[in-house]
This record gives sequence, structure tokens and C-alpha cells, in this order.
Amino acid sequence: MPAGTAQETAPSSTLSNRGVYVFCGLAILNHFALTGGRVTVALGSLSQGASSFTVGVLMALFALLPMLLSVHTGRWVDRIGVRRPMRVGTLLLIFGSMLPFAISRTEVLFLSSCTVGIGCMLYIIAAQNLMGANMPPERRIVNFARLSISMSISGFSGPLVAGLAIDHLGYRWSFGILTLAPLAALVALIHYRRLLPRTLNLVARQENAQLSDLLAMPVMRKILIATLLLSGAWDVNAFMMPIFGNSIGLSATTIGVILATFAAATFVVRMMLPWIQRALTPWQLLRTAMLSAGSVYLLFPMFTQVPVLIGLAFLLGLALGSCQPSLLGLLHTHAPLGRAAEALGLRMALINGGQFTLPLTCGALGAVAGVGLPFWTMATGLLLGGIFNGPPRTPPCSIKVPPHD
Repeated sequence: MPAGTAQETAPSSTLSNRGVYVFCGLAILNHFALTGGRVTVALGSLSQGASSFTVGVLMALFALLPMLLSVHTGRWVDRIGVRRPMRVGTLLLIFGSMLPFAISRTEVLFLSSCTVGIGCMLYIIAAQNLMGANMPPERRIVNFARLSISMSISGFSGPLVAGLAIDHLGYRWSFGILTLAPLAALVALIHYRRLLPRTLNLVARQENAQLSDLLAMPVMRKILIATLLLSGAWDVNAFMMPIFGNSIGLSATTIGVILATFAAATFVVRMMLPWIQRALTPWQLLRTAMLSAGSVYLLFPMFTQVPVLIGLAFLLGLALGSCQPSLLGLLHTHAPLGRAAEALGLRMALINGGQFTLPLTCGALGAVAGVGLPFWTMATGLLLGGIFNGPPRTPPCSIKVPPHD
């Protein structure tokens, strides 16, 4: 039986349409703590005289433990379902966001970065598996698009609120405001727990199943390469934009506006995905995104005018925001039976691996050769990926997107 075929049979227990909206809403609240926390940690460190390399270490800690734990988390979700991982992840986000508010010390930021990263990873893997489990392909891609829109909303609001809070209230109160989001998510998770399916048709893991089995699949390797490039492009923007903006004298609010513009563009393009995906196959969409984002990164360090930077950030958001639902849909469809969350965990491990290594690499490159080099290095990788990482020789999965509800 081809990989993924058994997952597309009629489900015995699925998330209702109302549940999709509820748990996408909780994803907004939890992801808000991560996106806002990154900006607050980065700008707070810079205000205390930290070097770009030190900021890179702090940013990398958001991804270090998630990188090491996400595959095991995926296997855990495959085995027990999503309820407990969602609760644990939300509690960790509350603790990690509240810690710098309660104890205003630089050393605390290291523990906070680790805790927030783990908490968000737990909730997102569980939510991604929940949106795709037992769903036919036409509903799966719609659910992933809605979840991606949720990430765009939090990606927009988190940096914007953090920047405003830093300028008007200070760094400590910015963390206090960020803590309110996962607190609200925990209350809602308890209130709406009955909407979670009792079972997601959990399948016992085969004793001889190895991670290398997933990597041995050609289509899976191509999906993961595209994931590395596109998520790396996302991370370079999140890490380098505060450093670049600070180097040319922009305020925290202006930097937050530029980052929020990028996130707003991802929201716009994801609202348009049902129509875009009727014109482009998933692989055509991925290639277009890589070539477009690479072109933007070539131009970004050449300008210092805020309107131009906002325009480039919007174009970058359109490119990078268009591809996540297709990547998630392809990954969930091609994953072997009973290993969808593990495949999502592997994807998350690669993303977090990039989030761990890219800040360190970009920080070192920026310290040695200026802030332009990390942008141009990322541009080279994206352009090469767009040219050479084409669709697999076997026909890609056909995902039909129904009209909007």
C-alpha cells in the first residue's frame, strides 16, 4: 500500500469545523507569546549593549531544545493524542513568558527562551496533527491554510505589540503583556476540551520503524529540503531585521511595524490560497516562493528608506506565506500510516535546527562582514533551491481545494 493511502480513508473521529476555528484561535494566542518574545529578547539585549553574536545565542535558544525534542514529541503525539501535549505546551509558554516579568535579570532570558520554544513546539505539533488527522485531502489543505492564517495573525500582532510595549512601557512590561496570551489560551483549552476528538485513530508504532525510513523516501527528502530553505528564509528575516534596523537607527516601533508588515502579507496571501492553488501545483508554488524570496533578499540590504523596507517586507511575506499549507499537506499525505506526527516532528526538528544555527551563523557573519552578508547568503540558497529542487519524478499528490465556506 503506498505511503499515506491509508490515512485518506473515511475518518472515524475528526475535528469539527467549529473545533478547527477554536484551536486555530488558541494557536494565535500561544504563537503570540513566541513571536513577541523573540522581539522583546532581541531588542532588550541590544539595549543592554549585547553584540549581534550574543543576541544570536539568545535567539538560538528558542530553538535548541525544540530541535532535540520535536521528533520524540511527534512520536508521543502519535501514541497518546493531542490533549496532554497541548496542555503542557501552554503551561510552559505561561511560565517562560512570566519568568522575565517576575525576575528582571538578563540571565533569566536564557531560561525563558528555552521554555517558550519548547512550549510553542509542543502545541504546534499537536495542532498540526489535529488539523490533518483522519481528514480527506480536500479538507486537510483547508485546515492547514486556516492554521497558517492563525500563525500570520500572531506573527503580525506579536512583534507589533512587543515593539509598542517596549517603547511605551519598557521591556519588563512587554513580557507581562505577552504572558496574558497563553493564560487566555489555557482557560479556553479547558473550556473547549470537549471539542477535541477522543481518538485520532492512533496506530501502534511498528517496532522496527526508524527515522531513516522517512528520510529514505525521495518525495519526503524534497519536501524537507524545501522546508529547510523556506523556514531558513523566515528565520533570517526574524533575526536579522531587528539587527539591521538597529544598525540604521530605526526605533523599536518602526522595526515592529516592518516585521508586522511581513506578517500581514503572509495573512493576505494565505487568504488567497484557495484560488492560487487552483492555478499552481504545490511544487510550482514552492519553486515560485523560493525564487521570489531570494530576489527580495538580494535587494534588502541595499536600502535604508523605511517605505522601501516596508514594501520589500510585504513582498517577502507574500512569497514565504504562500507555501506552508502546501508543505504541511504534502508531508501529512505522504507520511506512512501512524507516523504523521512523527513526520511533522521531523519537519519541526529541521526548522528548529535552522533557528538554532542560523542566528549563530548570521550573527558571526554580521559581526565579521557586515549585516548585508547574511541576507545575500540566504538569497543564494533560495535561488539555487528554486532552480534545482523541482518536483519528484513520480506524480505529486493531487490536492483539490473546495470553494470557501
